[in-house]
Amino acid sequence: MAKTTAEILIVEDDRVILEALSYNLSREGFGVSRATSGAEALGIARKLRPDLILLDIMLPEESGIEVCQKIRERDEDVVIVMITAKDAEEDKVLGFEVGADDYVTKPFGMKELVARINANLKRSEVGHRGRVLEAGDLQIDTKNFQASVDGNPLSLRLKEFELLVALAGAPGELKSREELAKEVWGHAGVGSSRTIDVHVRRIRGALEEFSSYEFIHTARGLGYRFEAVPSASVGVANEPPER
Repeated sequence: MAKTTAEILIVEDDRVILEALSYNLSREGFGVSRATSGAEALGIARKLRPDLILLDIMLPEESGIEVCQKIRERDEDVVIVMITAKDAEEDKVLGFEVGADDYVTKPFGMKELVARINANLKRSEVGHRGRVLEAGDLQIDTKNFQASVDGNPLSLRLKEFELLVALAGAPGELKSREELAKEVWGHAGVGSSRTIDVHVRRIRGALEEFSSYEFIHTARGLGYRFEAVPSASVGVANEPPER
C-alpha cells in the first residue's frame, strides 16, 4: 500500500453512465480511468494496475464475465466490482465464480456505490488485526494475507481468504451464510446462499490439496462452522459437506 489516492478503472459501454460515474468518482477524490470495451479494459488494467475495477457485465464483443476471468488470470489482488442491470441469481453467482469481489445492480445511487467502493478498498488495504491463526496443519497470517498448510502456501483470492479468516477466527461457532456475507462483504446482499457456497468450495479445494484435516463443516440449512478434524476421523455422524 503506497498510493494515497485509489485508482479506479471504469469499464462501461454506455457513454452517459460512463460520464456520470467518472464525474462523481473524480469528485470523491478517486483517480479515474475509463474503458468502453473488454479489450480496452484489459490493456489499461495491465498498464495502470488500478486498485479497483468497476466492470459492467453487459459489454460489446466480450462480456464482463469474460473480462473478469482474464483479469483474474493476471491479477489476483485488484478489487473487481461488477455492475449489472440483471438481477438474476445466476449472473451474480457466475460473477463470483470467475473472481468478482462484489456487485452493484442498476439502477444504483452514487452514495451506495461510493460506500461499496470504500468498503472494498478498506478491506483490501488494511487487512485484519495481524493475528496468526493455527488449527491442525493450517496456519493463517491475517496481517500478511497468507495461509499455508505444512508450509505449502494456499492460492486464495481476497474474499476467499477473508471468508476463511471469518470462520477460523471463531472455531466451533456456527455461522449462517447471512452472517458471513455481512462480515466478509459488509452487507448481506451478495446474492443467494450459493455465493457463499461457491467460495467455501474453493477454499476446501485449496485446503484438501495439502491438508490431512477437514476444516469447514456444513450444518445443512444453517451455515458453516470451523473445526480441525483429521480426515480419517470424519465418520458417518458428520453430515457430508455440500459441494
